[in-house]
Amino acid sequence: MMLAALRFHLNVRHSKDSTEMTIDNAVLSFAGLMVLTSLALGYFHSEYWFLLTAFVGLNLLQAGFTGLCPAAMIFKRLGLNPGTAFK
Repeated sequence: MMLAALRFHLNVRHSKDSTEMTIDNAVLSFAGLMVLTSLALGYFHSEYWFLLTAFVGLNLLQAGFTGLCPAAMIFKRLGLNPGTAFK
């Protein structure tokens, strides 16, 4: 069910010129969602959730240098169109 909801969300058109979401946009949206979720969980539940925030930040940093991003690989398998950064 979660995968079906994710596929539906990724197929929704997101701009005025009706372009589909690219892998780049999906990676940035997913990273932002993970950061905000882990910050909320860290504040309300346990401060160990802040480690997830650090992990996401480090993963974005290494993806910027190496171009290797696990989330981009997953989004590519889901059938999203490549963007400029992740192909």
